[in-house]
Amino acid sequence: MSLLRVCAFAKCLNRRSLFEKCAVRESLGLSVDFCRLCLSVRNGAVRRISETPLQLQKRNITFVIPKAEDAKKRVWEQSQLLDVLDARIQQLQSDVILDVQQTKVKFVKASSSGRGSSGRGPKSTPQAKDGIPKSGKTIGKGASTSQPSRWMEKITQEEKKKPQHVKNVKEKPPAKSKANKSNSMLPGTTHKTISTTAKKTATVNKKSRRQITLADEICAAVYPTATATTAGITAMSQVSAGKQKDSKNQNPKKKVSKNQVPDEDVQKQAISDPEVEELERRLSQQVSQWTSSSNPEHLQEDTEGSACGDIGLSIHSYLEASVFAGDIARAQSFLLSQHRVMSRRKHLNTDIYNIMMRVWAKKGTLNQIGRMFILLEEASLKPNLGSYRAALECMGRMPNCSPHLVTRCLTQMKEDGLSVDNLFSQCVFQQNERDMVLKAIRTVQPDYQPNLNLTTSQSSSSLVQDYYALRADHQYPKLDFTQEELQERFKRQLSMEQACTVTIDSVEAARPITENMAKMRKLLTEQRAQWQKILLQALRERKLILAKTNIRDYLLNLYPYLCLLEDREYVDIMIQSVANMPPSGESLKILARDLGNRVYTKYTVRQKHQNQTVEKMGNIYNAYTGLLAKDTQVYDVLPREEWCKLEIEQSSGPTLQGGESYWPYIVTLELGTCMVDIMVKNLKINSDILNPAYDRKLIPILYHMYTFRSTRQVGFIKPHPILTQMQQEAMETKLTFDSYVIPMLCPPVPWTSVKFGAYLLTPTKLMRSVDGATQHEVVLDKCQNLHPVLDSLNQLGNCAWRINKPLLDIIISIFNDRGSEKLDIPPPLSEAPKIPHFNHQDPTYTASEKAHMKREVINAKKKCSEMHSLRMDALYKLSIANHIRNDIFWFPHNMDFRGRTYPCPPYFNHLGSDVTRAILLFAEGKPLGPKGLDWLKIHLINLTGLKKRSSLQGRLEYANTIMEDILDSADNPLNGKKWWMNADEPWQALSCCMEIANAVRSPDPTGFISHFPVHQDGSCNGLQHYAALGRDVIGATSVNLMPCDEPQDVYSGVAQQVEEFRLRDAGKGLKIAQVLEGFISRKVVKQTVMTVVYGVTRYGGRLQIEKRLKEIDEFPKEHVWDASHYLVRLVFSGLKEMFTGTREIQDWLTESARLISKSGHTVEWVTPLGLPIIQPYHRIRNKVLKSTMQHINLQISHDAKERPDTVKQKNAFPPNFIHSLDSTHMMLTALHCYSAGLTFVSVHDCFWTHALTVDTMNKVCREQFVALHSQPILQELSDFLLQKYCTGLRAEVKNKKYQEYRRLLLLLANVPRTGDFDLQQVKGSTYFFS
Repeated sequence: MSLLRVCAFAKCLNRRSLFEKCAVRESLGLSVDFCRLCLSVRNGAVRRISETPLQLQKRNITFVIPKAEDAKKRVWEQSQLLDVLDARIQQLQSDVILDVQQTKVKFVKASSSGRGSSGRGPKSTPQAKDGIPKSGKTIGKGASTSQPSRWMEKITQEEKKKPQHVKNVKEKPPAKSKANKSNSMLPGTTHKTISTTAKKTATVNKKSRRQITLADEICAAVYPTATATTAGITAMSQVSAGKQKDSKNQNPKKKVSKNQVPDEDVQKQAISDPEVEELERRLSQQVSQWTSSSNPEHLQEDTEGSACGDIGLSIHSYLEASVFAGDIARAQSFLLSQHRVMSRRKHLNTDIYNIMMRVWAKKGTLNQIGRMFILLEEASLKPNLGSYRAALECMGRMPNCSPHLVTRCLTQMKEDGLSVDNLFSQCVFQQNERDMVLKAIRTVQPDYQPNLNLTTSQSSSSLVQDYYALRADHQYPKLDFTQEELQERFKRQLSMEQACTVTIDSVEAARPITENMAKMRKLLTEQRAQWQKILLQALRERKLILAKTNIRDYLLNLYPYLCLLEDREYVDIMIQSVANMPPSGESLKILARDLGNRVYTKYTVRQKHQNQTVEKMGNIYNAYTGLLAKDTQVYDVLPREEWCKLEIEQSSGPTLQGGESYWPYIVTLELGTCMVDIMVKNLKINSDILNPAYDRKLIPILYHMYTFRSTRQVGFIKPHPILTQMQQEAMETKLTFDSYVIPMLCPPVPWTSVKFGAYLLTPTKLMRSVDGATQHEVVLDKCQNLHPVLDSLNQLGNCAWRINKPLLDIIISIFNDRGSEKLDIPPPLSEAPKIPHFNHQDPTYTASEKAHMKREVINAKKKCSEMHSLRMDALYKLSIANHIRNDIFWFPHNMDFRGRTYPCPPYFNHLGSDVTRAILLFAEGKPLGPKGLDWLKIHLINLTGLKKRSSLQGRLEYANTIMEDILDSADNPLNGKKWWMNADEPWQALSCCMEIANAVRSPDPTGFISHFPVHQDGSCNGLQHYAALGRDVIGATSVNLMPCDEPQDVYSGVAQQVEEFRLRDAGKGLKIAQVLEGFISRKVVKQTVMTVVYGVTRYGGRLQIEKRLKEIDEFPKEHVWDASHYLVRLVFSGLKEMFTGTREIQDWLTESARLISKSGHTVEWVTPLGLPIIQPYHRIRNKVLKSTMQHINLQISHDAKERPDTVKQKNAFPPNFIHSLDSTHMMLTALHCYSAGLTFVSVHDCFWTHALTVDTMNKVCREQFVALHSQPILQELSDFLLQKYCTGLRAEVKNKKYQEYRRLLLLLANVPRTGDFDLQQVKGSTYFFS
């Protein structure tokens, strides 16, 4: 029990010194990880700090002579101590596996002067060469030499158990540092020196010394009497560290693991390969340039950020939720519990500690800030701007803060490479935090003003440098509203987002109310009132249970998340989900996700209210409307630039940007599952509510059941048939949506950063991603300049829209009159096929008849489910359109991970079906001008699908010959000739007929104000980009990059090529070629040709062709299988001959992605506009979410810690790369159209504008395509991939996998050769976009 004597020697120390030390430890907050005996001593010391000298003297006497009743407690504490220390030693030794400089465990003699504490003194003498004493020696009462005790045997066993690769780590002597506190820290603090070089160790330790000094300064300001003691501790640390260095500065035996032995054959091959050597030499020269231009701060941030995964995000959100709910004690206790244990501490980052710093800063408790700084150092983390912001804010709130302390803090910031100006420009402030920080700084710098210059740095992309630099000819468009009108619209939008939900009238409300409908509506209203009371009580009971069951502090608990909103708000969310549930039920996972997301949205809106950002948002937006309003001066700045300028001008108060942090998917799902569980267990209804003949008993209205999706069993929540019947018969006239579902009633907030834009209060991601994926946010945060991307999104979002009311009324009338499948108006469920019923036990049915009837039942149920989904989708779209029929509205935009843009409102937008596109018009009208009417007519013929091979003049002439049908369609759409119904896009064709009729009947068609959007669609746009990349003359001609008198149809060209192959094979006697005679058409091959560019495989292509052949009634069905196999081979061969360069580029991209993913990396690249893209395809990791309802198995395919999915990475790279190029082309076109004063929107590769400006848009579109492909796109991609994946490889990696490295290096360096096509030809191609 010699170790117990070591811990107990504190009884012999000078009492006053010991108490002062404990007081300092309390002020620093170092209550982490000491043994129970030391903890009791410390707690006793802390109690004595506040007592009078007389009381202290009495307590000192009782401390020397323990009371009899404390004997048992002392014995128990000592018996527990051994296990505690064993666990502590194990934690210290197993903290880090790779790149560890091992710190030996030493025992030092206690100071005779009494100025030390357990295991520490002014002089530290090593006991043995390896730093571990062979016999424990202590100085104190009854000290004696003892034999090695059980703890030493434990250490020996742990050393034997250590993995081989840990033992092989080379022990390196630490650098000279006064801050190496591995054996001289305060009790409970640990410092591992994690490094690969002594130089790095010195840097880290130097930083640590400065941090502890700042913490000491803070504590000295709070507890002046502790200053001397703190200095003593620092001095002891310095002496001890020096001794430690001497004891370790010996030459240990070098151990070389097998992995470190180079392969001689591989080395010889490496030396003898001159091509690889030359590539590596060139690459190293380029790397020096790339490295010099990179930002080291970002590299450091990446390292810290990557260490904080899903667990770190969960901890972050838990702390924020606890703080927001006002449960500070829970938050503090939870953070300390995570910090104490090494296995959990590794998930913490600086921002997590900053959450608590911000809390203590609000309270003005500087000692707690100092405590957090010490904890940061223990966790080997550096304070960031947020940490210093909290410290300065706290000093600003203190009435008599020492200027010396502020100066010390600012000096420390400077030493850490952080500037005060960055603190104001990069930190997120809440309420009056900014003013408090400024107040603190001005105590030492009275004239200081934050330097918040507008960041108008030029984009790194040469494509847009002139766009931002040369603005003399720019004519930014205005909206047709006064500034006062826009400000009034802002108030309406703000009110809607504050409510988080919107209740609107259903378009089915026009039906007359029957007696049964009124009865069902009344019953539902009564039941919902009861359910609200029941759910309210159940929720409060669940919260009480959760509050009491959180015994262990380190466990995450749902309790804080259930305290973020008022109880009634949770209940309203649950009631709303019951009303929206389909009759067939909903997957538990989807339902839980939706519930969790609704809570999160409400929580973020409340956060912004609490942070006082709403008022500031109103002030800035009101000023921002001056840029857009028609009654203000003309501006020469973009919306993003104007908003940033206004934020700088109104910099006081809270920060608008980056205030919220997203919850991990698992947290959202767990919260939603808890709410579903409450609903399922508590919502009940009387069984006789619809039929009094039944026995009355309470039955659940929701059932938790299981069903199979493919081969997987999934949990399902299904409503009771009684509830479904009541809802269907009630035919309620109200629909409730989340506020973001409705288009905005005012222009969106411009995107000014990756974390701010779109809605006023509703959280919106700039880049859409799979639930739980975070790698996109990481790469975006690293990006320096996304201005062109943000500005293009703002331009798309600033387009104002209105409803085509006459057409909407026609569609609603058909919708309420049993729909029309031909016109894409889904019929009601009353038109669904009846589900057959039969008795399975009926002996009159044979087995085959029973199987047939079972299939009929399944098909009927499937049809009913599909009809309900389509019907509800149409109901939502039409109801939203009807709700805003008299309004002007806007669609805020964001993008997917490839850069393709999308409107944020999910149901009703211009990317929707033919129906939704038809009822949308530009809010701004422009005169048709001399050619506008012709463009309307050409557009109408394009919508019909007729005359695809005709020239524009031919289409115009055809339109003039059918003017009678066009006018008849406009005048009598439902009772006339109905010519419009046969068009490919019937509703858009009808809308265009109405616009043409109004124009030709106006007094002056050229002056007719048109709101109609005219489309210009790319001709197989994916192949256009491939042909331009490869400068392929034949391919370019096939997809209309070359000027031609008539449009070239690539689908017909491929069909003709396939027919030639078929004729050749038929002549050789191939039977399937003979069977296919007369059946090869454009329609058969079109889908496969169109999707080949987007990565369709031969298997997928065969399925597509098989489907087309089955649609041909005359084709013999027994030959479909063989014919589809044969044709897909011919289609791929035809494309290879027509698009030689395309196949080479596609194969190069595919093989590059395969080798990159095989090396363990995901494929990343950067678009020509600077947008970083990463493919989120990883091997599936199964994670089980355990809840009281069921265990939900989550198949996570986006976990960046898993190896990449090689098949998905290589198959997806070519299409994703082409998608990133077409999005770049669209963004460039959007920017230049905006600067020309045009109205412009897009549906990927289909561009919309007014009839008046079609020619201008076409010119811009072609110019930007040429500008884009004039860049060395493939060479820049090659350079980026070489830098990313072929530099910085360690020698052992090269030696072990040299063949793969060599293949990747040679492949990436060998960029596909290009042809002779002249890109300038595109500018004269009429049918490039038409």
